[in-house]
Amino acid sequence: MTLIRTPFGFRSTAAEVAAGIDLTGKRAIVTGASSGIGVETARTLAGAGAQVTLAVRNTQAGSTAAADIARTTGRDDVAVAALEVTEPASVAAFAATWDQPLDILVNNAGVMMPPERRTPQGWELQFATNHLGHFALAQALHDALAAAGGARIVVVSSTGHLYSPVVFDDLHFRFRPYDPLLAYGQSKTAAILFAVGATARWASDGITANALNPGAIATNLERHVGGQLVTPPERRKTPDQGAATSVLLAT
Repeated sequence: MTLIRTPFGFRSTAAEVAAGIDLTGKRAIVTGASSGIGVETARTLAGAGAQVTLAVRNTQAGSTAAADIARTTGRDDVAVAALEVTEPASVAAFAATWDQPLDILVNNAGVMMPPERRTPQGWELQFATNHLGHFALAQALHDALAAAGGARIVVVSSTGHLYSPVVFDDLHFRFRPYDPLLAYGQSKTAAILFAVGATARWASDGITANALNPGAIATNLERHVGGQLVTPPERRKTPDQGAATSVLLAT
């Protein structure tokens, strides 16, 4: 493995990372792109010329985000599609409608430290959202990614992964007392391991997956912890800065 160095730093914005990059003719999907770093990632990819689809749970919010992206980039082809990553049927339906090569898949949607909640399948919500749904989405879109030649999968993780490995004996806290931080950490570790595993298995298909830590950004992700970041102000990023690493890996 070779260490890759870039000229970008902590304060770099997504727009600065994408400067001079032409994504004309490329297609991108960004999950959870109706707010936060997701919408800024989508905005930058669209501004660089990509045809972007916002894969969102709330299509009304997605349409508002798409209109704003169109206003700021001049693009009139930003699409919005319904996707609830915790529902296998929704993931399958979304993938079934995708009938073209896919150059960029940004697994951005996420949830952080909610009270204990489970999907209808009994899956712990954070593991289902941050890992299982995106795993299923990438699997379902594999052929579209392979058809693009040189596709990128971008997995938004977190330094929260340091709080927990993947506890294979109790993925869904059926035996352990539920701890929102440990559940969050486990889900983000799983997301990283997915990126490693996807590249190992799909490199021969021209697909590269990378995981990233976007940094501390005040977005809706913090709604379950009171919206308060414990990170000192000088170490926080704006959403545009937080999207920079996603854009770097995507482009």
